[in-house]
Amino acid sequence: MKIKKQKELFLSCNVAGFAHYEGCIVFSELQIGTKLHLVREDENAYDHDAVAIFYGDTHIGYVPSSKNEQLATMLDLGHENLFEVYVQQLDSTAHPEQQVHVGIFVKAKEEA
Repeated sequence: MKIKKQKELFLSCNVAGFAHYEGCIVFSELQIGTKLHLVREDENAYDHDAVAIFYGDTHIGYVPSSKNEQLATMLDLGHENLFEVYVQQLDSTAHPEQQVHVGIFVKAKEEA
């Protein structure tokens, strides 16, 4: 019997720009496993593949530009419900760019 996975890790990365957005305001609320969400910013002046990471309504940073191209393409094609994002690691003593590490998972196709 084959065990069906519910989700598969697509990308693992630090939250880029964490110190420049509102991450420090909500840092104490984050825990391993906290669910986050992605917002595609196709009109971002600095990165045409920008994918923002939010905790609720709070913008905490971005998927690093070196890792966002495929994800941005998938979001542009309307697959935003295909992904789930969770906090994987927290380190309050690290440099702000390494304080929050996330896992972006692709969800398994639902059976009809």
